[in-house]
Amino acid sequence: MLDTTPLTQAVDHFADRLRAAPQSRLQRGAAAEALGLARELALRAQRLEDPQGPLREMPDAGMFAAADQIMVAGHDLAVVLGSEEELAEALRLVEEAQKRAGV
Repeated sequence: MLDTTPLTQAVDHFADRLRAAPQSRLQRGAAAEALGLARELALRAQRLEDPQGPLREMPDAGMFAAADQIMVAGHDLAVVLGSEEELAEALRLVEEAQKRAGV
């Protein structure tokens, strides 16, 4: 069984940093970056769970919900990951998004 702890820890850390960020930082793009990541992680999870099923986009629930959205999407993806390569790619996405968000 694949140990996805690094992914869940990474999304939890990013979410914690977003929650601690000032509103001005969220407005300057950190929340939008987090939403983009959450949407990508959610799409990847959907493709792994049901490759033939319809893809649903995670809605924009507002800048203060972005932290929760990346946690939910990241944890959902962690449950369905099947390979080290998929895990490494997900970790790379989280790390890059956090850098771009500046948190």
